[in-house]
Amino acid sequence: MATIADLLDERSIDLSLSSGDKDDAIERMVDLVDASGALLDRDVLIKAVRAREEAGTTGLGDGIAIPHGKCDGVDRPALAFARSDEGVRWGAPDGSLASLVFLIAVPEAAAGNEHLRILASLARSLVKADFRNQLLAASTPQEVREVLAGISA
Repeated sequence: MATIADLLDERSIDLSLSSGDKDDAIERMVDLVDASGALLDRDVLIKAVRAREEAGTTGLGDGIAIPHGKCDGVDRPALAFARSDEGVRWGAPDGSLASLVFLIAVPEAAAGNEHLRILASLARSLVKADFRNQLLAASTPQEVREVLAGISA
């Protein structure tokens, strides 16, 4: 069974995101998807992710944001992860700044609601403080992937 780590290329991990602005952070996250080789059209993916944000924030609280987009801007499901020491204003209900940000990108033609399965898997793990602390403590992209290896996609 595929895991979340299988969707996350080490090149799609940024452990020092320096952006306090959500729009800039989205662009940087899309660039991380590009590093994985899954990106077909940067502007299409950015537009899809921003449209989803306009429908309602993907800032979940507890320092977590999971922006996502379903569009023809990617050729396969892909994930990017960024950690921000200063945090990004994401409009979370609890007012917290996002320090752990996952971007989910899936093709428009992806079977069913694959992005929702990925989102649900991540969210179930991210509600656990121990799991969040492991991501905050990871010092390399490989360590991030190891933390995520136990989560089914």
